[in-house]
This record gives sequence, C-alpha cells and structure tokens, in this order.
Amino acid sequence: MKIAALQKIRSIADYQFGKSVGKILFSERVEIARSKRTGRIRYVYLDGKRLATLRPTDGLFSLSIEGGKRIIDGVKPPRMRVKVHKEATPFVMKGRSVFAKHVIDADEEIRPQEEVVVMNEERGVLAVGRAILTGREMKAFNKGVAVKVRKGVAEES
Repeated sequence: MKIAALQKIRSIADYQFGKSVGKILFSERVEIARSKRTGRIRYVYLDGKRLATLRPTDGLFSLSIEGGKRIIDGVKPPRMRVKVHKEATPFVMKGRSVFAKHVIDADEEIRPQEEVVVMNEERGVLAVGRAILTGREMKAFNKGVAVKVRKGVAEES
C-alpha cells in the first residue's frame, strides 16, 4: 500500500512540476497523511515537516516552504523560480504578494495558477505561492501582482 501511494504522489508531482520532480520532492522516507473523512491522501511529510498538501479541488499539490527548498535544491534552474529585488525581500518573507515591478528574473515557462518558489538574489527561498502572470509577463510588466504568496519563510507554520 505504501509503495502505491508513493508512486501516486510522485506521478502527480511529475505531471504538475515536470519529469522526475516526484523523486526529488518525495524520497522513500516520506510519511503520507490521509483525510479521516475520505481516506484520500492529504499531506506529505518528511522528518515531521510538511512538504506539500494535495488539494482536493484539483488533485494537485500546494507546496510548503520545505517542499519549495527541496525543489530548488534538486531541479535545474530556472524551473519554477521567481527571483525578486532585495527591496521586496522583507515583505515577501512575511507572506505579501510579489509585484511584477520587483521581479528580476522568472522561469519563462511559468503559466498562471502554477506553483512557484520565490527567491532572493542569493538563491535563498523566501516564499511559495501561485503565479498570477506568465513568467514572461512577470519580467515585462511594471504593474500588478505577479505571484500570490501563500507562505513566506518568516511565517512559521
């Protein structure tokens, strides 16, 4: 049963984030928590820290800060990354949205509603959230929200 669940979450991650991300994000040691009501996979933990939540609405993952760090460490840049100016860093760390004018660089493959990892210029993870604009628009626009941040590193879970 455990192997089937691990294969399932890895397959979802590969579909959502790209080929072979499932193995990078979810090692053999992950713990899977299921919904008490439905019995469906709900959360994925590693060493007591939540990596991701499986959303019941669309069957895809919402990343936690830990999950974002694992992706940054294992996936070749620029995939899923949005890099921001240092002026925006303290606000993004507290969970504020990323505005297009603060974006230095972004993965051009990013599409709206995709999970992204927001980082500073030194490659440090600041937050995880959902893209509002495409990666190209984030770099081109000077107005508007680029990423709706779900969790910043300064907010403890």
